[in-house]
Amino acid sequence: MTRGPVRLDVSITYGLPRKGVPAAQSFRKWVAAALEGRIREADLAIRLVDVREGRALNRHYRGKDYATNVLSFPAEVPEGLPKNVRFPLLGDLVICAPVVAREAREQAKPLAAHYAHMTVHGALHLLGWDHEDDTEATAMEQLERDILGTLGIADPYPDA
Repeated sequence: MTRGPVRLDVSITYGLPRKGVPAAQSFRKWVAAALEGRIREADLAIRLVDVREGRALNRHYRGKDYATNVLSFPAEVPEGLPKNVRFPLLGDLVICAPVVAREAREQAKPLAAHYAHMTVHGALHLLGWDHEDDTEATAMEQLERDILGTLGIADPYPDA
């Protein structure tokens, strides 16, 4: 655990109109909550995309021919960097706005709460968290609940 606020640089780009998408400051707040106490400083990028771009990225990088809610691309530490040096570049998140909006409607969740959840989920992936097996999934889901709770956001997994 690290102490104190995270020094955070979040770059946000848009591959679609911003209508219906939360403000950049909201994404920064959600990332900060996910990283607080876990890392001292981080630079990352968030790109909000449409279904076409989200599908192309998911197909290219994961071999899955559909748009998904969030993709996480952890940064690769440059070769030759000493192992004891913290490299602040955390990675990139790609959030597919139409998928997030559809899921929020289907799950009867407030749109902003679902964006917050996907942002926290993606940021945790950048830190190395995963959900490949039941034990990892349970631990990651509990951490997401805890982080979202600090933001006043309801449990995203009420049926779990």
